[in-house]
Amino acid sequence: MSGQTFPRTSLRLNSALDSFVYRLELVRLALSCWGQVMLTQIRPEPSALDRAAYVPPSLLPLVAAVERGEILEPVVLAITRKLGFDSFMYGASVSSNPTQESKSYVFTTLPREWIALYDERAYIEIDPRVRHGIASSTPLIWDWSTEVGKDPQIDGFLADAEVHGVASGVAFALHGLNVKLALIALNSTERRHSAVRRNEIACHLGEILLLGIYFHEIFMKNVVAKGVAPRSQGCPLSERERQCLTLAAQGHTSHAIADKLSLAERTVQFHFDGIRSKLNAANRQEAIAKAIALGVIQP
Repeated sequence: MSGQTFPRTSLRLNSALDSFVYRLELVRLALSCWGQVMLTQIRPEPSALDRAAYVPPSLLPLVAAVERGEILEPVVLAITRKLGFDSFMYGASVSSNPTQESKSYVFTTLPREWIALYDERAYIEIDPRVRHGIASSTPLIWDWSTEVGKDPQIDGFLADAEVHGVASGVAFALHGLNVKLALIALNSTERRHSAVRRNEIACHLGEILLLGIYFHEIFMKNVVAKGVAPRSQGCPLSERERQCLTLAAQGHTSHAIADKLSLAERTVQFHFDGIRSKLNAANRQEAIAKAIALGVIQP
């Protein structure tokens, strides 16, 4: 995986630019950026992976690929499909050591259009998998029947997610010293789990959890610990990220920003992880300075 960065784009709203046109342009830029991003692959250096006392046969190809230093995407997708799912997603707010601010990393086999839309519409605020992962490390087995009807915003998220191949699945979170949150999700295009399918998922839950744990270990050692830039570096800030950064530039704390935007403070922190990642900033102050210099926010 290279440390490639992408051209930053300065977007400045003014009286001559309609906000709707601006949003369309922002989505277009995000699609262009994420399109380049998703071409980057993870190829770890050949190394021995710490193994549990028992490695399920379905995960042996992943262990072998790491030990041989092979590209991981095809192996991860093949394992995901053998477990009965259609796509894999890993998203994390992590740092290489406890003294550094977290940044956001994403690895997924899902289409680039979904990644750009998820980012632009700030679905991290709504996604029930993220909400569950913040509160608990237990796995969430979900489909439309468990989530629809709770909230109009969640229903909108579910509709958009289904169009892009995420209609049900399993998700769980990992937490640690350098890990604010690492969310692993295996997704299905099927809207509802049958009783038989739920039983199958329950039977394979140990393998699913181990897949996420092994992938997280691989990612931390081969991407984060080596200082590889997040794939979002250079992508335009979403509208919500611009709102958060503008308020921070005005001197507001995360708590105050959360109150003004009606968000959880933890969610505001996730937005700043994304901001630092996109602007390649070490901290909030550097992110503000870079954003002002690029014309992304007003001083």
